[in-house]
Amino acid sequence: MNHLAEVRDRLFGVVGMLLACLVSGTLGYHFIEGWPLFDALYMTVITLATVGYGETHPLSPAGRVFTVLLIMGGIGLATYGFSTLTSVLIDGELTDAFRRRRMDKDIAKLSGHFVICGAGHTGAVICAELRKTGREFVVVDRDAEALSQLEERLGFDLLRIVGDGSDDSVLLRAGVKNAAGVFAVLSTDQDNAFVVLSAKGLNPRAKVLACQKSLGVREKLLRSGADGVVDPEFIGGLRLASEMIRPVTVGFLDSMLRAKDAHFRFDEISVPSNSPMIGKPFGEIKGGEGGAPLVVAVVAAGSEAYELNPPVARPVRAGDRLVILGETEALGGLRKRIA
Repeated sequence: MNHLAEVRDRLFGVVGMLLACLVSGTLGYHFIEGWPLFDALYMTVITLATVGYGETHPLSPAGRVFTVLLIMGGIGLATYGFSTLTSVLIDGELTDAFRRRRMDKDIAKLSGHFVICGAGHTGAVICAELRKTGREFVVVDRDAEALSQLEERLGFDLLRIVGDGSDDSVLLRAGVKNAAGVFAVLSTDQDNAFVVLSAKGLNPRAKVLACQKSLGVREKLLRSGADGVVDPEFIGGLRLASEMIRPVTVGFLDSMLRAKDAHFRFDEISVPSNSPMIGKPFGEIKGGEGGAPLVVAVVAAGSEAYELNPPVARPVRAGDRLVILGETEALGGLRKRIA
């Protein structure tokens, strides 16, 4: 059940109990004292409201006992009702419920986006990179506080869902059936394996990447359906070695990733079969002057071999995958020209 439905049911429950108390009091005075229904209702209201007005009619001993019970029950009910209304209105539960409902609608409109299962440090890095490169994404984590801290750390609003990323219903809410890819970056390999299995079962076309947390599980994650497995410890070791033996190269990559005034990235573009660039020489798109993106390498259709620095006369072919380097806005422009 969604949060808005829970808030609605709580409010309806309070209203229902108040009505039940009014009806019980009215019928009680009517049958015990023989009063008209309106007089009985009036007595019930002033009794529950504890306004201190006098009795509508003199009460019998049985009526006084009933009044005591009505006051005790009414005060408890009123206290519960006011605390519920305070929680819903003043503490922001209703606002939060509408925000979540609006967020669910925004997520339902997404297509070709990414689902990030895990709001830890790795998930934060992925969020920041996807944001810089103009990709849409949804973050899923079972810890609501972790999601709030992630949003505060990144400094922008997230499309986020509180829930277990290995749960099919949660992934469906995150739009996994229309997603381009899923990141499984939870705290344990077991959780990541379950995310991979669920995501692949719901959308076999989505690319699913898993984060490896311990040695010896890479093959297991791949067998569970992951399209790729990344070992942060291995990457970190290579990064440390590179910092030591090739500092200038590493410095260039760091400046490219960390620059605040411009976002330079390596990216890739696949040439579709209807691209207007098919048959034209690479010299028309290769770059090398001004702010034009650079075509660093090409992987031909049906091949996994990299053709570094392709000749300017080589024609562009359908299915070519281009490895390009440039500023994110210029990369977007090139992507539109090729597509």
